[in-house]
Amino acid sequence: MKKVEAVIKPHKIEDVRSVLANLGIMGLTAWEVRGFGRQKGHQELYRGSEYQVNFMPKVRLEIVIADDQEDEVVKAITEAAQTGTIGDGKIFVFPVEKAVRIRTGELNEEAL
Repeated sequence: MKKVEAVIKPHKIEDVRSVLANLGIMGLTAWEVRGFGRQKGHQELYRGSEYQVNFMPKVRLEIVIADDQEDEVVKAITEAAQTGTIGDGKIFVFPVEKAVRIRTGELNEEAL
């Protein structure tokens, strides 16, 4: 099994959720987070004063999938989340040793 973590722009979450549903991905976890990379924030004007916004709003997604789904899931997230501008995000893939569905006790891929 693999755990896919993706950090994307907030307005792209519904696009990503939709393509994952089309692939049969039944669940994901999402957090509203803030961060920066090469984008390094931007200047904003509020009531006549300029200030620097260093941390940009992002959404972090976590999905646990079967090993054979890795390539298609990464490709789907990339295509759905891509705007072509700086700050589109990143995808990380990690191995998962064990998964347990608490309600039934099912293990590993059966628990997904």
